[in-house]
Amino acid sequence: MSDRRTIARVVLLTNPAAAAGHAEPAAHRATARLRAHGITVDPRAGGSAAESLALARDAVASPSCDALVVVGGDGMINLALQAVAGTATPLGVIPAGTGNDHARAHGLPRDTPEAAADTVAAGRTRTVDLGRVTAADGTTRWFGSVLASGFDSLVSDRTNRLRWPRGRMRYNLAIAVEFANLRPLPFRITLADGTRIDRDLTLAAVGNTSSYGGGMLICPDADPADGLLDVTLVDAMPRRRIARFFPTLLKGTHTARPEVTTHRTTSLRLDSPGITAYADGEFMAPLPVEVTVVPGALRLLVPDHGSDQ
Repeated sequence: MSDRRTIARVVLLTNPAAAAGHAEPAAHRATARLRAHGITVDPRAGGSAAESLALARDAVASPSCDALVVVGGDGMINLALQAVAGTATPLGVIPAGTGNDHARAHGLPRDTPEAAADTVAAGRTRTVDLGRVTAADGTTRWFGSVLASGFDSLVSDRTNRLRWPRGRMRYNLAIAVEFANLRPLPFRITLADGTRIDRDLTLAAVGNTSSYGGGMLICPDADPADGLLDVTLVDAMPRRRIARFFPTLLKGTHTARPEVTTHRTTSLRLDSPGITAYADGEFMAPLPVEVTVVPGALRLLVPDHGSDQ
């Protein structure tokens, strides 16, 4: 479902560190373009995740804010979701990250900040679903793209522990180390209809949208407006088979393989000893977690050619 709003004033929130510092120049260019449209822009930048979240919540609480606009990658969008989910405030996105899987999923312009700012100015909103993660301690977090657990989350855990090298090489090193330590991971998964899955897996992914990691189509048929979560389970395999398997994620052809099973559900419980969950590239919680789809939880500013499905 979509509608159109008049956007007269926005809070533009930036993560200066996103994409190795590319977010700040993108924010300047987007601000200039929005002001050229006659929109009042209140630029803000948090010095930490906690400060940025407080700024986002202040923006949502302001009656004069027509939209919260974030400049950055999927992590910055995830932070904004914690403020805008379930509210009437639409979210605008100026993509300036490395993965940009949210932007890819919703057809948001990724070529220039000006094109993304034009989308915000046009005021077309689409109502889409979000996922909600409830940890064992009762805390909740929202996500918009894919929740990952298993090999993926082990890589993220190790990346966060490493202090050297920097940038992409640190992630590549984490992949190499975890691949060398690859082992079957015992999962227990319970779907909304009571179906229980007890099986050794390499990974379990829960998709509100189709891709993570900068375009890896882990849940290729996921639709963020169908009121369902797509679940992709990859069986435990020897390293040699895993090495041949992972390239199929780029094309989304893995779901036809016998090692992969898929499900659709409104909710599920994920559990595996010692494993964590990440979503939108951000740490969510240690397993076990409950994951639930919340239909229509987000109003997103999208291009006029965006899908209404």
